[in-house]
Amino acid sequence: MAFQTYSLFVLSVIMISFGHVENRLNLLQLQNDIDKLKADFNSSHSDVADGGPIFTEKLSSWTERNEKRIILSQIISMYLKMLENTDRSKAHVRNIAEELHTLKESLSDGSKKMEDLKDLTKLQMSDLKIQRKAVNELFSVLQKLGDTSSSHKRKRRQFQRLCKC
Repeated sequence: MAFQTYSLFVLSVIMISFGHVENRLNLLQLQNDIDKLKADFNSSHSDVADGGPIFTEKLSSWTERNEKRIILSQIISMYLKMLENTDRSKAHVRNIAEELHTLKESLSDGSKKMEDLKDLTKLQMSDLKIQRKAVNELFSVLQKLGDTSSSHKRKRRQFQRLCKC
């Protein structure tokens, strides 16, 4: 039962967070489609509860809107990948996939950022040429980090001036 509300919860968070719920009926139709998908996957099987949730726990640690766009774009990509191997002749599968594609398009900047993160993990930092390039960029990276942290401090000081706490 937990998994049944889980899928709808994740999709609802995504849709509501980014303004893609035109009306309650759209969400109700999606709920029906997800219920049918759950039946297709036999998601009431006892092993579904093993190990806890796979997406919702990760969503809780991403708090800023731009951060959430990154993780949500990746989660949507994973759902779409899962649905690639599902019977597309079923209307509910097509409806869910269409909604996910629409959401993915609205999160395209998050997808690009996720690709950037993946690219960083692939860098061979033991490669001498990459090390040289990295050393050449070090000062610029530290400057950007300084700009980010000083902007944070400035916002905090402005808030403290305005707040009579």
